[in-house]
Amino acid sequence: MTQLLKDSYGRAIRDLRVSLTDRCNFRCFYCLPHGEPPIAPKEQMLSYEEIEYVCDIFVSLGIEKIRLTGGEPMMRRDIETIIEKLAALKPSLHDLALTTNGYFLPDRAQGLKEAGLDRITISLDSLKQDVFRRMTGVNVLDRVLEGISSAKRARLDPIKINAVIVRGHNDDEVADFAAFAREHDVKMRFIEFMPLDSGHEWSRRDVVSGREIFQKINERFPLIPLNGARGSETSARYRFADGASGEIGIIAPVTEPFCGACSRIRLTADGQIRTCLFSTIEHSLRDVVRSRATRAEIIEFIESVVMKKEARHYINDPDFRPPSRTMSFIGG
Repeated sequence: MTQLLKDSYGRAIRDLRVSLTDRCNFRCFYCLPHGEPPIAPKEQMLSYEEIEYVCDIFVSLGIEKIRLTGGEPMMRRDIETIIEKLAALKPSLHDLALTTNGYFLPDRAQGLKEAGLDRITISLDSLKQDVFRRMTGVNVLDRVLEGISSAKRARLDPIKINAVIVRGHNDDEVADFAAFAREHDVKMRFIEFMPLDSGHEWSRRDVVSGREIFQKINERFPLIPLNGARGSETSARYRFADGASGEIGIIAPVTEPFCGACSRIRLTADGQIRTCLFSTIEHSLRDVVRSRATRAEIIEFIESVVMKKEARHYINDPDFRPPSRTMSFIGG
């Protein structure tokens, strides 16, 4: 019988985010604006064998969803290998997903599907060439759009498209993104700007609230709620009132925190468990695994860490301190 990971607040932990690498070929200003190499020493990174082993343990403890993240996870060599290994954990593992910037998808989407990947999330912060270049540091919008098309052909469904909305950058494109979702039948996810940038230049003034995002879309394309009681889902989801294809999701961790039903835990590329995206403390699963601990001892460690999961994040508290490591290290 599958055990169930629960924290001290009674929340069941069913969703594991695994960062495969801290490297990325983009330099998005809300993550790595200054182009500094964030690379941890290779010997500190979890091997594919270690990732497979600990994911098997997590699944035995009730984890149902694993999302592979980065950095840019497809910069990890032979990513199809680890996908194939993790896919072997099904059917106990219900969902195996990947978050990517889309750059490598034109050549590899079909291979990811054949390796056992269920679905994919692709970052797309602008539909305008100049804005895309300014936000990501690279001039590859056409390639990312080609990657989305490749993912659709490979049936990596449902395809989600993530856009971090930042005032003065892409907030004028919100309704255009909704039109993109309708045209391409994808799930468009709008994410509030969070304090996870390496330059620590985040300002509340730059946050476009989930409510404002909803209003911008609803004025052009009236929306109908899909998940009134959203449970552990991060996004408030909507369909188009006129029956058009596509879906809208709004993720508003700054202005509308959803911590009370959080079901997630994170594992960094160098093997640290993070109990919250905004944790200031990490717990080294890597050191436990490499100490030749038994499976039972590793389980005991994981359970003890989960019990330390925070009740909520503290973004809106006056003494909030951002994590010392940026999103590229933590994993999305």
